[in-house]
Order: sequence, then C-alpha cells, then structure tokens
Amino acid sequence: MDQQIENQTIGELYLDSAIHRYTTMKQLGDKTLVQLSVEDMLWSPNSECNSIALTIKHLRGNMLSRWTDTLTTDGEKSYRNRDGEFLFDTPPTKDEIVALWEEGWECLLTAVGSFTADELAKPIIIRSQELALLDGINRQMFHVSYHVGQMVQLAKERLGERWQTLSIARGQSEQYIANARD
Repeated sequence: MDQQIENQTIGELYLDSAIHRYTTMKQLGDKTLVQLSVEDMLWSPNSECNSIALTIKHLRGNMLSRWTDTLTTDGEKSYRNRDGEFLFDTPPTKDEIVALWEEGWECLLTAVGSFTADELAKPIIIRSQELALLDGINRQMFHVSYHVGQMVQLAKERLGERWQTLSIARGQSEQYIANARD
C-alpha cells in the first residue's frame, strides 16, 4: 500500500477521493463540450428535455448556491433563481456556455478542496434541511454525475457517428486491458 495513503485519515482519503471523482466528472464534460458547436449545445430532442447549455446553466447555479459560504449559510441561497436556470433570454455563445461551466466547477472544486477532514461531520443546511458536510458533498456528487451523464447522452444522440467516445471504444476492451497491464 502507498505510504501516503496509509498515513491519511479516512476523512482525508474521502476528501481526496471526492476531489478526484469531481475532477474526473468535469473532464468527461470538458471532453464532451469540445466536440460540440453552440448549435449542438442548444439542441434538445424535445420540449421536455433540457439542452446541454441549459443543463450547464443549471449546474452552475446549483454549484454556486451550494458551495458559497457552505458552512455558514443555507445552500439554497435567496438570490438563486432556479427556474431561471432553465431559460435563456438570448441564445448564448459557446464561450459563454463554457464560462458558465468553468465558473460552477471553480466554485465547487475550490470549496471542497478547502474543507478539512475535521469539518466533514459539521452540519450544513440545504433547503432548510440539516445534513453533514460529508453528505452534502455526496449529494452534490450524485447531482453532478446525473447531469454530466445527461450531457454525454445528449451529445452522443446529437453527433451520432461523429461522436468520439470518452471511454473504451466498443470491441476494444481486451486491447485496453492488455495495454494497461504492460
């Protein structure tokens, strides 16, 4: 076992793991966005499905609300307009969409990266409900992974054969495993 891992508390291991998992999710989103035009990001297969751009706007709003002053204020900030996260007054540019994505992630990763293992059991409030900081981090991980998965699926549907896989390509598992063992 790695000496550094052996010397960490379970709380330190958890925080390192959370940052790693969040970073991996962000990278999946980054690799998705780079394949898309602004038209692709604004596309929706039907009126009940949010576009990738709206999903990003919602994630940003959620991340800023949850991870600003997390230990001292309700994670559902009074200034947040959740319903407005699912609308654009004017169509955004690709750069504007990516800026929303980056702003949300910067807030989340900075906040989670600043917590200590001793703070994980501290109570936080989200929508007037008290939970441990650790549970809030888990709750956010679930929320983000849900929406990043939606983004990937929408991109795959939109791009079809132009989609470049983000993981092991079909039929390539054995080769991938063999290369990983080398």
